[in-house]
Amino acid sequence: MADQYAQSGEDGRPTEIPAIRWDEPPEGPVLVLLDQTRLPAEEVELVCTDASALVEAIRSLAVRGAPLLGIAGAYGVALAAARGFDVDEAANALAGARPTAVNLSVGVRRAQAAHRDAVAKGGEPAQAAGAALAAARRLHREDAEASARMAAHGLALLDELLPGGGHRILTHCNTGALVSGGEGTAFAVALAAHRDGRLRRLWVDETRPLLQGARLTAYEAARNGMAYTLLTDNAAGSLFAAGEVDAVLIGADRIAADGSVANKVGSYPLAVLARYHHVPFIVVAPVTTVDPDTPDGASIEVEQRPGFEVTEVTAPQVPVTGAGGGIPVAPLGTQAYNPAFDVTPPELVTAIVTEEGAVSPVTAEALAELCDRSRQVTI
Repeated sequence: MADQYAQSGEDGRPTEIPAIRWDEPPEGPVLVLLDQTRLPAEEVELVCTDASALVEAIRSLAVRGAPLLGIAGAYGVALAAARGFDVDEAANALAGARPTAVNLSVGVRRAQAAHRDAVAKGGEPAQAAGAALAAARRLHREDAEASARMAAHGLALLDELLPGGGHRILTHCNTGALVSGGEGTAFAVALAAHRDGRLRRLWVDETRPLLQGARLTAYEAARNGMAYTLLTDNAAGSLFAAGEVDAVLIGADRIAADGSVANKVGSYPLAVLARYHHVPFIVVAPVTTVDPDTPDGASIEVEQRPGFEVTEVTAPQVPVTGAGGGIPVAPLGTQAYNPAFDVTPPELVTAIVTEEGAVSPVTAEALAELCDRSRQVTI
């Protein structure tokens, strides 16, 4: 079950609330999420006391973003163990909550493996639950460290491709602290450029149909004092044509072994525009997003979202009348095509930036070498 409560500072300014945290009140351990469906109107925390509540939070996009989903999945397994639920059942439910995001299943399986190992060694339930929690906390910490390293590698690549600074970066969806244990993936690179005085403008795609760019990336950019401008997704072409984009930076939910990138729907058109206009198209993601078991883009399962997300518009604190909880913008009964992601082929990707460095050109061999190097460092 889940409970909600709002937090704000005494002066009315929003309080800094982490995207995810483990808490242990007297009534038992809980996982606390910043409800991203309520942003930017208000910062509200969603308290999950079991894995089923977390599954619903993941499906409703209260918690989202590939790296953060991995962290949430790991904590969800730990929560099930600490609360005495069936850990394997919870793990399977969590891993299947959003099929395209490979980090989710990676995080779930890591915590599940730690729990199983503790049980196999004769550990008591409390000890096994502690092992799962330790694995989740370790993943959380590793992701924060990876975020900082990705930002450094990404900024170095930008300076190599675009010497002189003054970068005008176009981004899509949301890839900041709201999706990470640290400051994010692609957004973290732009933020590093801003702090170094090398960001001239962050162009923010609104990201239809759920407006993660308008609601979340603009929210993060404003809080960090960045120079940013919001645009509708279908205005990106005119921005390229006007010569106003120096680079495109996006995240990823799954990267296939051949370098195909699944990311928020709308990413592929940006890659096509970037190639035509000779603009670098850069993907920033941790190594855990690379899935060697998915051979190519055609093998990536693309999540299909409910049609009402397209036929209705939702906004925090606005009265709703539609069947899906939003304001209808299409005739009743309208069919909608609503994939959550699209897939960009490797030949349209200038570089993939990870915490272990950048891969360019993007090939299956280069990605495999990078993953092998990462595993050796981990070992």
